[in-house]
Amino acid sequence: MKLTLETSSPHNRIAPRRSAYMMIECLVYIGVLFALLGAGYAALYRCIDSSVALRRNADDITAALHAGERWRADVRSMTGKLQLETTPDEQILRLPKPDSEIAYRFSTNAVFRRLGAGPWVRLLSNVQSSVMESEARQNVTVCRWELDLQPGQKSRVSRLRPLFTFIAAGDSTRQMK
Repeated sequence: MKLTLETSSPHNRIAPRRSAYMMIECLVYIGVLFALLGAGYAALYRCIDSSVALRRNADDITAALHAGERWRADVRSMTGKLQLETTPDEQILRLPKPDSEIAYRFSTNAVFRRLGAGPWVRLLSNVQSSVMESEARQNVTVCRWELDLQPGQKSRVSRLRPLFTFIAAGDSTRQMK
């Protein structure tokens, strides 16, 4: 059996199909592509900004922890009576050593440290508050330093900053004046 198709009849003809893009379709596709790329770049730059703010926040926390450990070591190694001077503008803690004195000062949103009669060296910047206290207990004098860093100005990541509390103890002869 043989099947034949007649192509000469007008009913059996298949109309030629055009497969092409119109100019408006191209413009729509290009617009959608640019909108997706714009949203992607905006998200990328927001992630980069958040990463930079997080790095700064981590660096500030690390600096505060190092300063607190240095303060604790200085308090533990003092050999006389510690002195605390508080004025409306600043607070100074003096820790006597056998050969000199170590002093800590909180002033103008920064904590400074001085060894002997040397210059004040900035230990921490961007400090919102710093309170150093001492209390005599049975056989020891306990010193406490509460430190609060300033929140970031532009950053959305570092709105909340931790409050640090450092505690160090000396023997009973180390009392505040």
